[in-house]
Amino acid sequence: MIATDRNFFAYLDEMKIITILLPLSYHHGLSSSFLISSDFQEHPLKIIEKLQIDNKMKYICEFSKDYSFDKQYMIIDEHGGKTDLQIGAVIRTEAFDEKFYYDGNDLGVTLHAGQTRFKLWAPTATQVKLKLRPANSCFSEIVKLKREDRGIWSVTVNRDLEFYHYSFLILVNQEWREAVDPYAKAVTVNGELGVIVILEKTRRPRLSLPPIESAVDAIIYETHIRDLTIHSKSGVQNKGLYLGAAELNTKGIDGEPTGLSYMKDLGITHIEFLPFHDFAGVDELRPSNEYNWGYNPLHFNAPEGSYSTNPANPYSRIIELKQLIDQVHSLGLRVVMDVVYNHVYIRETSSFEKVVPGYYFRHNDIGLPSNGTGVGNDIASERKMVRKYIIDSISFWLKEYHIDGFRFDLMGILDVQTMSEVRTECDRLSKGTIIIGEGWSLNTPLPVEQKATIANQAKMPKIAQFNDRFRDCIKGSSFNLFDKGYALGNEHYLEAANEVITGSIGFTKQGSAVFHEPFQSVNYVECHDNHTMWDKLLACLPDADDSLRIKYHRLATSIVLLSQGIPFLHSGQEFFRTKKGDGNSYRSPDETNQLDWERKILYKENVKYIKGIIQIRKAFPCFRMRTAAEIRTNIRQLRCEVPVLGYLFTSEDEILLFINSSSMKQTVLIPDGDWAVLADHNQAEVSSKKFLSGGEIILEPVSINVLLKK
Repeated sequence: MIATDRNFFAYLDEMKIITILLPLSYHHGLSSSFLISSDFQEHPLKIIEKLQIDNKMKYICEFSKDYSFDKQYMIIDEHGGKTDLQIGAVIRTEAFDEKFYYDGNDLGVTLHAGQTRFKLWAPTATQVKLKLRPANSCFSEIVKLKREDRGIWSVTVNRDLEFYHYSFLILVNQEWREAVDPYAKAVTVNGELGVIVILEKTRRPRLSLPPIESAVDAIIYETHIRDLTIHSKSGVQNKGLYLGAAELNTKGIDGEPTGLSYMKDLGITHIEFLPFHDFAGVDELRPSNEYNWGYNPLHFNAPEGSYSTNPANPYSRIIELKQLIDQVHSLGLRVVMDVVYNHVYIRETSSFEKVVPGYYFRHNDIGLPSNGTGVGNDIASERKMVRKYIIDSISFWLKEYHIDGFRFDLMGILDVQTMSEVRTECDRLSKGTIIIGEGWSLNTPLPVEQKATIANQAKMPKIAQFNDRFRDCIKGSSFNLFDKGYALGNEHYLEAANEVITGSIGFTKQGSAVFHEPFQSVNYVECHDNHTMWDKLLACLPDADDSLRIKYHRLATSIVLLSQGIPFLHSGQEFFRTKKGDGNSYRSPDETNQLDWERKILYKENVKYIKGIIQIRKAFPCFRMRTAAEIRTNIRQLRCEVPVLGYLFTSEDEILLFINSSSMKQTVLIPDGDWAVLADHNQAEVSSKKFLSGGEIILEPVSINVLLKK
């Protein structure tokens, strides 16, 4: 119930500070004294400050006793007026965090020998109840939970509750709220309730893969589970589903591989799937009616149901996702999970806000929710139980689903300590786990030095960041569709391109380092966000023919793959993926977002070329040096006419790399000896039959050139 007869309002804002607001319409907002009452005992409050704010009088009062969060308090003014004391900003104090931090690993539901134990962290609640309902029944059972130390509420039910639906009823500030368990590992259709499942039934042995020595050995390929297979000519039976993405030996109308087998054949090492934790935006019972990328998180520890064959069966999504991950592993590839811990879909209806109102989200100076994410809320990762939640969740996905890496959406919203502890946990559980993130600096009320941004990369040395400087100087700005980067013929980006190609480590005297080490830089020119590079080229070069656009596109993608750092490709980039000019397709239809497998056939020569560039990167360690020191020692920049960039690699083999972004032929000098042409404007392969001798050579317009000394 909610108190409806309040004459004024009172809030606990610190452990011993109470803020009282009296409207001027109530006794002119004046009261010379206040009492706090609980359990038939009354204690005076000390007024330490009084000021008028708009049409209210604000009193800041001190409470001499210890506040007990398991009691309900009333505030009484000198006129005999009463109001309930509500939990206010105290939840955002360090003292609150210290008092209620719980380090146990048993939050949510645990099963043991016919018993089902429920634990919920809800320190500001005065009552908590469990609502249980058998599957396919409208009958509900209510069970009271008992308050324990550290804000924990728990109850043990002495019977098997497999398949039962459950939720929690929480009483905070005299208002009952119903919430899904934040730690729920299975949910009903559209995430409306938690479901009790026995995860041991779904367990599969982890397939062992050879260790990854360095993150720069990875080649990440970003895709979306539905996009990957939904096209009518994908050759996949279970289109748009986990099982479809897991199908092997699928073929297009040309008889050549599609889907997972195609990605293996291309030569990438890691598949990054857009979010597959439970999200809003698609009705799981009618998934073909809606589309969404998945950045609307509902439940962080349960898989999305719209990708499963039967969303109504809580096991379906779990088992089928595990089958997909296993199938990826069976090919020697790895899975990177796109995680969205920076915000929730709707703050007011989220489990976090219902269970501990106001705690999990940042608020600005005037107490309103902050909005650095642009979607209405920012997760307060710096708070102890929020940080614990994120680390617990990462640990769960690593252990239960055998995830190999994480891509943190809007990582700059999160704090350095949280990301550092995530890194430590991943190293403890699974060495070689890749962590990459968007380290953009966003307007959230967290001190600049605490933000997990590119500027603070030195504080998180083993976490890689999306290098927007690389993206913008090679392709051109993502926020100015008509801006052309170095690879699109703009020589003004020459020096910037030189820096990012050599790892963004301050390779030249004029260059400023973005990163300390190359494994911190995720190099890309295209991802799910913004226009595809093909669509940008259509806008930038409206009067050009496709042959020139193809050259520019091929050059930019090749630069990604042959630069120092971690290369990142958007699925279909190698066959000029288009979204028909849509620069923000997060909920556009399949016709816009689908991977067009007929386009792969149309541009098979470019696919072959990019596959060759990938093979070159994997075959020659000089394109994936581990350290900045190694780069400075083993790369020598060659003198070339603008806009050509030339490099000599001397670490193991002697290799030359020339990049001509000009629309004109260019002449360069190469050292004496015989040089095998691994890549030029026409072909890219490790085993070359084409040779050049030292002296002058001609670089074709808009081309990348790799020469190996024999």
